[in-house]
Amino acid sequence: MTSVDSTAPAHGLRRLDVLAMLLCAIVGLDTLGSVAANGPEGLTWMAVLGLLFFLPYGLVIAELGSAFPAEGGPYVWTKLAFGRFAAGINQVFYWINNPIWLGGSLCVVAITTFEAFFHPLPGAWKYLAGAVFIGAAGLAVHSSVVIGRWVPIVGALARVALLGFFVVSLVVYALRNGLQPLSLGDYAPTYLGLVALTPVIVFNYMGFEIPSTAAGEMADPRRDVPAALLRGGLGSAVLYGVPILGTLLVLPRDQLGSLTGFIDACRAVFTVYGGHIAEDGTIVLTGAGALLAKVAAAGLIVGLLTSGTAWAMGLSRAQAVACADGAGPRWLGEIDARRGTPTRVNLVSTAIAALVMVVSLSLSAGDGQAYFTAGISLAISATAISYLLTFSSFIALRRKFPHVERPYRVPFGSLGAWTATVLTVGTMGFTVLALIWPGLGVGWFGTAGDPAAYLPAGFEGRRAAYTATQLVPVALILTLGCVFYALGTRHRRELPASSITAPAPAPSDRGVTADAPS
Repeated sequence: MTSVDSTAPAHGLRRLDVLAMLLCAIVGLDTLGSVAANGPEGLTWMAVLGLLFFLPYGLVIAELGSAFPAEGGPYVWTKLAFGRFAAGINQVFYWINNPIWLGGSLCVVAITTFEAFFHPLPGAWKYLAGAVFIGAAGLAVHSSVVIGRWVPIVGALARVALLGFFVVSLVVYALRNGLQPLSLGDYAPTYLGLVALTPVIVFNYMGFEIPSTAAGEMADPRRDVPAALLRGGLGSAVLYGVPILGTLLVLPRDQLGSLTGFIDACRAVFTVYGGHIAEDGTIVLTGAGALLAKVAAAGLIVGLLTSGTAWAMGLSRAQAVACADGAGPRWLGEIDARRGTPTRVNLVSTAIAALVMVVSLSLSAGDGQAYFTAGISLAISATAISYLLTFSSFIALRRKFPHVERPYRVPFGSLGAWTATVLTVGTMGFTVLALIWPGLGVGWFGTAGDPAAYLPAGFEGRRAAYTATQLVPVALILTLGCVFYALGTRHRRELPASSITAPAPAPSDRGVTADAPS
């Protein structure tokens, strides 16, 4: 692993590819129902956290991605800021969340969607369907850069088409059936809503840094990263906000669940093309309604699949960079010369996702909601823990490498940089605590409320069991990071004193040295 080279091959990722990757990474269709199920207050907190987290998060990554456009992205930033050991442990947390998410909540929602719109999957058929889903993701990630770049593009188009058609259908449904009676008070933010909603909303907003993990494959990361982040951020806000608002306006809240919320919403609004909703709430689709619902369901499954693959493409590459740099076993750091992809990390990721899928379907014993909750919470927690160090590296690199050319800078100087750091790191810290202890702060200091009421669906009255699903895996991930680092010891001894370096200083400061710590 040598110093940064921002010159990409002719077939590298272009600005459209980066934008498509962002939309696939950020717009996660598996959590739309979770926000809508919390009512209008969920939309309010989406707007608030969009201002206090999503915006500064985008600004921070725009500066890091354009100033330090290195293959591996977050691993390189944290290594330059805090050293190889901290970056190596952090990278394992960052990488491992994807196979957990892919084999857990993404796979569960995909199977649930298939059963709701196509055909039940009893017994072993569930496992076969999960294996096909994970295998398809593994093949897509394993493809060459030339072929793999089309996966996010297809995923982005599927999102725009699905959510666009869903919004049009919502309008038709509203014209026929009217709107739900809502008052401004329903949108009022509360602390209780903040505790319940912050983790899932923050998870919806994650993914800005994914293109930077493949900076070595980008044509011009210094220009393309900030431009794509602006477009991707605005596009993601629209693709999230409009469908959720429409769902809240036309469907009763009691018809929405965190696992099947978006699926239920699709089934309900597509009755305008054929079908009806019975008095007991049962949805019956017929004719064109049933056909269009199946098309939308296929689009939803494609969207779920491309969410997982977009993240996997970035996270596997970053993990391979870390291993090649001595923060993990050397054999995992190999990049396939023909495909240009980290084949060995991809295979390990696919195997972990398959194991998580088998365990999730086995332990849930038919309760998909319970494992959806545990799986999505663990994926969010692992990512948020890694972001604590990644976001902190921003202000550290401002201090350590002030003369590195920054094509984009977070505005308002040091005040703006510190504000962005405090907001992003603080949000991640609160997210981790709220995930480990649902109902954090509820009932404290004489306030009303019962913390037990905020245990996730499927874990009612079982706080110890839920907490174990979060803390035990976190401890195992930390142990895995230490094992990886130990396995890289011999390779580290063979590397130069500084195997990853910061970019050259700005043209006016060529005399300033900006080498990374060894």
